[in-house]
Amino acid sequence: MTSRLLGLVRDQVLAFYFGAGDAMDAFRVASRIPNLVRDLFAEGAMSAAFVPTFTRALTTEGKPRAWRLANSVITALVLITVVLAVAGMIFAEPLVRFYAADYARVPGKLELTVYLARIMVPFLTLVALAAVFMGMLNALGHFFIPALSPAMFNVATIGIAVTLVPFSPQIGIEPIVLMAMATLVGGLGQLAIQWRPLRREGYRYRPALDTRDPALGRVLLLMGPGTIGMAATQINILVNTQFAAGEGTGAVAWLDYAFRVMYLPIGLFGVSIAAASTPALSRLAAENNTAQMRATVASAIGLMLALNIPATVGLIALAGPIISVIFEHGQFTSRDTAATARALQFYAIGLVGYSVVRIVSPAFYALHRSRIPVMASVASVAVNVLLNMTLVRLMGFAGLALGTSLAAIVNGTIQLIWLRRELGGIEAGRITITFIKATIAALVMGGAAWSTEAGLRHLFPGAAIPVQVLRVGAAIAVALAVLSMMAWILRLREFEEARTLVLGRVRRMRR
Repeated sequence: MTSRLLGLVRDQVLAFYFGAGDAMDAFRVASRIPNLVRDLFAEGAMSAAFVPTFTRALTTEGKPRAWRLANSVITALVLITVVLAVAGMIFAEPLVRFYAADYARVPGKLELTVYLARIMVPFLTLVALAAVFMGMLNALGHFFIPALSPAMFNVATIGIAVTLVPFSPQIGIEPIVLMAMATLVGGLGQLAIQWRPLRREGYRYRPALDTRDPALGRVLLLMGPGTIGMAATQINILVNTQFAAGEGTGAVAWLDYAFRVMYLPIGLFGVSIAAASTPALSRLAAENNTAQMRATVASAIGLMLALNIPATVGLIALAGPIISVIFEHGQFTSRDTAATARALQFYAIGLVGYSVVRIVSPAFYALHRSRIPVMASVASVAVNVLLNMTLVRLMGFAGLALGTSLAAIVNGTIQLIWLRRELGGIEAGRITITFIKATIAALVMGGAAWSTEAGLRHLFPGAAIPVQVLRVGAAIAVALAVLSMMAWILRLREFEEARTLVLGRVRRMRR
């Protein structure tokens, strides 16, 4: 949660200094692949592959065996990612031309993107190592520092932007180049903050690569499906970037700013619920207890619907005011606000789909059916490409956001249908009732939120930041009050359960 909020502050700082101009477009495209790898390692591959294997070695054979496995995994990842990084530097120009060929129409924009990409490519190695450190610490019972470590990426960007960008003429480095360098500093920070607690546990890195170790083979084998199965959303964003690059200055940045705001509820609600349900699903699968697995999946989806359907409606109802409060400062104009808000409204439609994938995918890995999330991801990417080709012609850049959302819904639906077959049901009636109740509550809440903000805008029409914060804050407060009331009236017990679960996770992360 801390990392998500700092990520929002980071985007605020970037919007203030760079708005949604050519430099920010170049930065977003250049950082897309390193960020893709960061998200996959942090949220997919490590949790699906390394953590269970390392935990098994730790609990059954002790720390020395676990350290040897960690050394082999780290060495293998260093070799793999260094090769990828070198290849990325060499082939940066053709890669950028593939994803952003239209940048060549703007003098210097393509060249800047290539230069920034070459600076940021080594981030691949840093983020892979940080993900391994995070998995090791989690297995050893350390949760606060690993949860805090991704925030170092945002802290570095914020710190360098605030302290060095204003003095870039004196330093002799372009401001946007400083932001690319901040990416590497942030990666080093993620490693540094986790190294000390690992040393206290007795870990010392020794270069080793035991190719005969079956545990190492198991990790590398699982990382493939684990990564691909969780990759659909991030790959779809890559596809969006390719289409958006041809939609003129600002389109890439508008979509990126909107996606970051939309992803906050996923990071807070979807990941929290998935983190709570995944261990239980793994245990129940090992016990072959399909009946209880059905109940656990249904419960997790119900909790997610109770939170994310209202979040969807809230983002759609208050998209403009939210984007204005967060970003419309410095170089970020009212035109940028309107465009980003439009993208946010269409991205929000897919919020439930994204969260379903977060909850359901781990169930397939627990059942050793990793091919199903992979196939669903491939189908999702295919749908996204087809929709983007059509919708971008009809709606411009906003069509890309809608296409991605519909693809996320397709991904979630496919996985739900397959899981229903695997488990012999998922208590569909219970989920449907929760969906209907949550939708009714959300629509009433959305109407109250929109009316409150519109009424306050009429009474207090100023554009000053305190006035905007007052209007949006009051609208959100009214929305939460109305949602709580509707949940009570409709007896939507999942809302209170989900709220308790998320707040409990937040409290544990502080420890």
